[in-house]
Amino acid sequence: MLLALVGLVLLVVQFLLIARAVLDWSVALAGPAMPGSIRSRAMSAVYTVTEPILAPVRRIVPPLRVGGVSIDLSFILVFLAIGILRALI
Repeated sequence: MLLALVGLVLLVVQFLLIARAVLDWSVALAGPAMPGSIRSRAMSAVYTVTEPILAPVRRIVPPLRVGGVSIDLSFILVFLAIGILRALI
């Protein structure tokens, strides 16, 4: 029962990380969200939940600079770690 609950929480966090990636891409493709818009509120909610998970990893593993682009390795590491944990449960 407890393992099922932990697995469900990890799944929800993975979905929120995917939502964060989609919202980040929406900023790159469509520009910044207008204050008060649905996209702005969604970004705020998703960042509020995911940033405390990603920030400690980002302090240890900085973004990878490739030319003028930086790749957030903390996102990838956390996503993979959650996937591994879910597979072990």
